[in-house]
Amino acid sequence: MNSRRLKMVEPFDMRELRDDIAGKHVVVLGMGKSGIAAARLLLAQGATVTAADDRELDVRQFVSTRFPGLNVDRLRIDTAARCMRALHDDVHLLVVSPGIPEHHEMVAAAQAQGIPVIGELELASRFLAVPIIAVTGTNGKSTTVRLIGEMLKADGRRIFVGGNLGIPLSEAVLASFHQASDSACPFEMVVVEVSSFQLDTTATFHPVVAVLLNVTPDHLDRYASFEAYQAAKQKIFANQIPSDAAVLNADDPRVSALTTSIRAQRILFSMTQALPRGVCVDGGTIVARFEAETRPIMDVREIPLRGRHNCSNVLAAMAVALQCRCSVDAIQRAVRGFAAAEHALESVRVVRGVQYINDSKGTNVDATLRALESFERSLVLILGGKDKGGDFRQLREVVHQRAKGLVVLGEAAERIVEALGSVVPIQRAATLSEAVELAARLAVAGDIVLFSPGCASFDMFENYEDRGRRFKQIVHALAETG
Repeated sequence: MNSRRLKMVEPFDMRELRDDIAGKHVVVLGMGKSGIAAARLLLAQGATVTAADDRELDVRQFVSTRFPGLNVDRLRIDTAARCMRALHDDVHLLVVSPGIPEHHEMVAAAQAQGIPVIGELELASRFLAVPIIAVTGTNGKSTTVRLIGEMLKADGRRIFVGGNLGIPLSEAVLASFHQASDSACPFEMVVVEVSSFQLDTTATFHPVVAVLLNVTPDHLDRYASFEAYQAAKQKIFANQIPSDAAVLNADDPRVSALTTSIRAQRILFSMTQALPRGVCVDGGTIVARFEAETRPIMDVREIPLRGRHNCSNVLAAMAVALQCRCSVDAIQRAVRGFAAAEHALESVRVVRGVQYINDSKGTNVDATLRALESFERSLVLILGGKDKGGDFRQLREVVHQRAKGLVVLGEAAERIVEALGSVVPIQRAATLSEAVELAARLAVAGDIVLFSPGCASFDMFENYEDRGRRFKQIVHALAETG
């Protein structure tokens, strides 16, 4: 088994970093969770912060609910348009939220004036002196990050789990400052989910373990090409050095093709290949092969998650845990006790013999493909939302094999009909409530109604969580008879 321990990043004087930002004027663009966390961190470190958003915010309410307990004398809140006109030489830095595209007018204006532009992930990582484990990929990030977290916790490690998963990395930094006056971090390491949007705005971000699960077309409404999206994902390895680890999916040809361009030691995982080094499946048993030693980990049938893709996520997490020298016993306990996240192939209810599945987290075509492949029974699929440029034709074969009907909604409805209309009967719905009603009529006892939209949620909902909660409310309101 690999005996190399995770190393601390290059040490630095935390007070020096604080002094560098203290008293400086920093603009934070985008007041979602990441932007708010970045602004809170900067205020805590003595910066003067302008919080900008494309929306007109209720300043009094926003400050009281988003910045409780902080001295807000150095905080100004305004619209991005007004802030952009006021950009001047005393602005030290522009920090952007992941949802802000690079072509945003304020970003372009800052760059034209030579103002550095970074993201919240990059900002927070500069305040950390503990190892960072980072996970990216088109799909499976959240599950894998949570699995790694549970494995490390089962082994007795003190860790922070967050990032794009839900808790911004800046919150880990704030927690460390609040807990220890000498700035000693209360975490041994941090495990973060990172998106392509977050990686776009990194410069020095340095995970000692970086995981790339898969790369399939996504966010083509934001990136000029699939190659540009893929390049953003690859930035997770940009600052790694030979003593670091890059965990790669040997079953994804786009991922495995990267092996020659990565400086870190490469650790592979595979569902289909007997790897000479890495984590793979051998005759139904997950095995780890490192340094001429083969060690059985556990039977694949013990994984409590639905779908082959989730088994692959477990292998990736195991590769990371073993690299961190977790015991096999801790890994086994974490996997056996693991529960799927809300909105990810979540069983909601059985009504009149029909099982309703909430997969609102399926925000791209590949995620919906994996969800469909997780079921053998006849199903009715609810599909659609804000179009991200995905190719719905990829679903033709699996829809033909497993779906008896399709209900579409949202901005992408017409493109879905064009791609799949000749494969399966399709009905259109104006609302999610109507979609569930139509699906309920099509389904009979023994069927599944699968809500896996394959699209973003922003045409009709605040986010995928809001969409998933609404789906569950509608399903729980269905009558048992009728």
